[in-house]
Amino acid sequence: MDGLLHPRHWPSWILVGVLRAVGRLPFPLLWLLGQGFGRLGYLLAGSRRRIAERNLELCLRSASRTERRRRLRQHFGWLGVAALSQGLGWGASRARLARLVRIHHRDRIDACVNAGRPVIILVPHFVGLELGGAAFTALCHPGVYMYQRIRNPVLEWQVRQARTRFGAISIERHAPLRALIGVMRRGTPFFYLPDQDAGRRGLFVPFCGVPASTVPMLGRFAALTDAVVIPTIMRFRPWGRGLDLIFDAPLEDFPTGDPVRDTTRMNQVIEARIATMPEQYFWVHRRFKTRPPGEAPVYPRGGRR
Repeated sequence: MDGLLHPRHWPSWILVGVLRAVGRLPFPLLWLLGQGFGRLGYLLAGSRRRIAERNLELCLRSASRTERRRRLRQHFGWLGVAALSQGLGWGASRARLARLVRIHHRDRIDACVNAGRPVIILVPHFVGLELGGAAFTALCHPGVYMYQRIRNPVLEWQVRQARTRFGAISIERHAPLRALIGVMRRGTPFFYLPDQDAGRRGLFVPFCGVPASTVPMLGRFAALTDAVVIPTIMRFRPWGRGLDLIFDAPLEDFPTGDPVRDTTRMNQVIEARIATMPEQYFWVHRRFKTRPPGEAPVYPRGGRR
């Protein structure tokens, strides 16, 4: 910790302080500021806007161009809300999280945990993920998650502190698999985020009708631990009314033992939820960056950073 107090880290500490201060605002005001911040980002973040625009073009093909543009502007508004909610997730008490977050179908996970059954919480990248994750560990069950280090050491320290303050367990992404399996078998729910580009290590299976390099580990994790897979969604409510934490029905007849079939089904589950709130999915990620051999890139140049 002492090294983090060096003057070169002061700008990062100022950013952390600002976000924590914003997080103490009434949530309707935070929502309003976040929407404004996100709409400003829509105007200024040209490369990310083009990536999101391309993703919407690929994934919402049945929508008109006008509809996709409307969803794109809405998406950046929700990104702003998510960004300014970081400090709220870092510092909010259990009592405040309970006031802000409405939990749906909690019995679905409680029944598994109370029975000692391993659980995989399948969490797609919707923009309410960080606040929803804080509510999950604070109000439902301390879970275990895998993380990749953040390059900025101050933000790395702050995020790790925030995510573990209610008892969650963090395991480094490159740690031996047996460490995660052991924790899961002891009954700790596993927070699993699978829906980003997996590079050349992934399987190419359809995502919104487009071949996408996808991590094929969900079925393997479920088989190794005899875990129930519960898709879980975080959805911001409009006008700063809080967030919904939704536990969907557990996947039946899963896994099948066929990695392609299991990974395809996982993507179908995520697609079904995207259809209910496309503006809150994380479209600024280059989900289709890795292409099957022989296929041309789908993103314009200049969108790497």
